[in-house]
Amino acid sequence: MLKKKLLIASFLLFLILVLGTVGYVLIEGWGIIESFYMTVTTISTVGYGDFTPATWQGRLFTVLLVLFGVGTMLYSVSMFAEMMVEDRLKKVLGRGSMENRIERMKNHYIICGFGRMGSLICRELAEEKAPFVVIEKNPDIIQRLEDEGYVYLKGDATDDKSLLRAGIRRAQGVVCVLSTDAENLYTILTSKELNAGIYILSRCEEEVSEHRLLRAGADRVISPYKMGGMRMAMAILKPAMMDFIEITTRRQSLELRMEEMPLSEDSAIIGRSLEAAEIRKSYGLIIVAIKKDSGKMIFNPPAGYVIEKGDRLIALGEDEDVNRFNQVCMVP
Repeated sequence: MLKKKLLIASFLLFLILVLGTVGYVLIEGWGIIESFYMTVTTISTVGYGDFTPATWQGRLFTVLLVLFGVGTMLYSVSMFAEMMVEDRLKKVLGRGSMENRIERMKNHYIICGFGRMGSLICRELAEEKAPFVVIEKNPDIIQRLEDEGYVYLKGDATDDKSLLRAGIRRAQGVVCVLSTDAENLYTILTSKELNAGIYILSRCEEEVSEHRLLRAGADRVISPYKMGGMRMAMAILKPAMMDFIEITTRRQSLELRMEEMPLSEDSAIIGRSLEAAEIRKSYGLIIVAIKKDSGKMIFNPPAGYVIEKGDRLIALGEDEDVNRFNQVCMVP
């Protein structure tokens, strides 16, 4: 809004300068330079007196120029000063506000890098309303972060100071999507040094780097090229299976949805078998798998399986049914 006002004020000031210059040329017969000089000294209220109108028409024109030009000049200067002050205050106060928001965060995710992949990850996390902070050092990309309204920290993710400012000791996960495998490797090592128990997900560019990143402490390493190649091959060889995967993993899917559901410690279904919980009968869901607290995955669990504390249920069904059952998982 302020920039729009400044634009209007600048246009009006330019119009006054043009009209004043042309007016003096036509009325007093001065040259363009002299007319422009007279216009500027008049609306700026300097008035050296070396040029004065000789005719009554020129004096009347000068009066009108003072009435309209001086006001326009002052308005333009005030708008420019206000924009400069507001921009500075926004940077100072915004930086303080951002740091306060980060300090209040806990169990959040730290996204290292806001490139193409980083921006997609942030979009998904924002959709899920998961708390996260982005560490980025590129000034041009930081402007994008401000436009998106994301919580961010200007700094180098490979620097332990940046990770500490991002609250790594209170975070539950770090996502390394920096531009090179070497940067991701260094970030993993630094993150594990600051918080040995934190979960780390990393991207790798080169296939040979996957084992190095895992040895450095990454819990999971994903190669976008490898994953993309596998999905494209599946789309050719097994198109029906590919359609099923896309339907169940697409956020806006109206047909089926696959969801991972953690259980609260006091959930009503803990200690009951899948059959006794009547998940299929009451909610129309299929329990595809169960991930144990130890990390072990049980695929296609039998009806007699007893649900335990720490289990994560992988359920498949319609979106509305998934949401209803998710409430049961979290409410005692």
